[in-house]
Amino acid sequence: MSTETEIQMLNVQIDGKWHRFPKGTRVIEACKQVGHFIPHYCYHPKLSSPGNCRMCLVEMGMPRMTPERKPILGADGKPEISWIPRPQISCAQDIAEGMGIRTDSPMVKECRNGVMEFLLINHPLDCPICDQAGECRLQEFSVEYGNGRSRFLDEKVKKPKRVELGPRVTLDDERCILCTRCIRFMREVAKDDVLGIVDRGSHSTLTCHPDRILDNNYSLNTVDICPVGALTNTDFRFKMRVWFLKETKTIDVNCGTGSNIVIGSREGKIYRITPRQNDDVNECWLPDSHRLNFKYIDREDRLREPYIRTASAESPASTAGLSGHQATTWDQALAHAVRDLQAAEGLAIIASGRMTNEELYLTRRLAAKLGAAELEILPRQGEPDGLLIAADRNPNTTGAQILKVTGETPGARLPIIASGIESGKINTLLLLGESALACGISEAALAGLRSVIVMDMLPNASTPFSHVVLPSSAFAEKRGSMVNLKSRIQRLNVAVPAPGLARDDWEILRDLLVALGDGEGLTTLEEVFRAMAADCPAFAGLTLSRIGDLGVQLDHA
Repeated sequence: MSTETEIQMLNVQIDGKWHRFPKGTRVIEACKQVGHFIPHYCYHPKLSSPGNCRMCLVEMGMPRMTPERKPILGADGKPEISWIPRPQISCAQDIAEGMGIRTDSPMVKECRNGVMEFLLINHPLDCPICDQAGECRLQEFSVEYGNGRSRFLDEKVKKPKRVELGPRVTLDDERCILCTRCIRFMREVAKDDVLGIVDRGSHSTLTCHPDRILDNNYSLNTVDICPVGALTNTDFRFKMRVWFLKETKTIDVNCGTGSNIVIGSREGKIYRITPRQNDDVNECWLPDSHRLNFKYIDREDRLREPYIRTASAESPASTAGLSGHQATTWDQALAHAVRDLQAAEGLAIIASGRMTNEELYLTRRLAAKLGAAELEILPRQGEPDGLLIAADRNPNTTGAQILKVTGETPGARLPIIASGIESGKINTLLLLGESALACGISEAALAGLRSVIVMDMLPNASTPFSHVVLPSSAFAEKRGSMVNLKSRIQRLNVAVPAPGLARDDWEILRDLLVALGDGEGLTTLEEVFRAMAADCPAFAGLTLSRIGDLGVQLDHA
């Protein structure tokens, strides 16, 4: 016998047609599900419903009843509706059995026109210079539901402009329509009740509580949910028109949560990152620290071409960055790397929990081909925030464990690698996106190695000791898949091209394998994924396209 409670379905009439919805569905959501969009401002599906903007007004009614409390049926066999003579808000009302809803009647249209006229009375009509232009609900709804003219002749009320609510959010109070979305988000989701409304009537303004500022690490989510141009991202403000941005669906790589994001870019430059709704991962929120952590991709010292070390190995620590190296071609760099790997008497590979599944799979094949003595990743730990920031700061630790690149305790073999280098048992080190010094290997031990091969996008503390440097791609410059801490496999997608001669990490690893007599036939990332799925039961039956935009839950217990 099933232990699940059967969901009660209710019959609801929407614009003359009957539909069935689960009990507890809000009227505004029921209408949306059948293609009847109801405009709204204050309503947000992840927040409480104050019902204060009145834009979502509809006509409602309930079945006419006989004295015996039975519905009176019409000629079509359906209940006749007794309509309420005044409009009702649809955002705070749940459906009921036999309910009737009209979303486009003359009364509803007149109400929407009136609400729009009221909202625009004191609103500055400067859409061409507003930073929200192009994604402003007030702008969109004024065209679709407004009167097209204004009857207001008096002076508009002036309010504070360019108010820095905090280090990352700037407020233009004249544009605020008092929807309270930001207030409710900070109170209900971020658990930081810092925003409120002061004064009354046309002079009401949004502000922070006394002696407080909006400095919460989730403050920029208020910008995302603001339906008008009142709250703006200080970092993005007036830097780019949104209709010029190319939007790329991908995932965040700052921790093991794997929040879904959208990268906004133009002509190879990232301008902003915003959250993408995925109710199984991050709902529709994103920490400020994660969304703003992308500018390192354009650092001036970004590795843009391969290098081979030419300076004397006597004292590599005395060199600054790559001053002891010279740029070379990819063919020469790969040939040099393959020669050193084949000549290694003891090889250790330090991979990264920031690598994709495909890259980790090729790394494991490379380790097997070369008979590497040790293979491990560098763990990263931090303080979790109880919301979206996980303690594991690596985005793909779970993938590394599934692919057996690391064990149950990530990083457990790093001391063994460090000891092997100190004792001379390991004389060659392959670093994939990590610094050896961060792994507990001393500068003296690193300097004594026969060969250090580095594949990375930026120079680090190990780069001066390297013999070969292979420039790779950042998370926004490559495709692939990762598995978050809840065992959900998700996709990375290319938003911007890699600079200079930098290449995709999986291609570099594939070319090393091909030069060693393996990796033939892996000409595309899809072929790498298929090979990985064939070798790893956790990915069986999947392809990159089947993962989709929202990912797939794995069962790899």
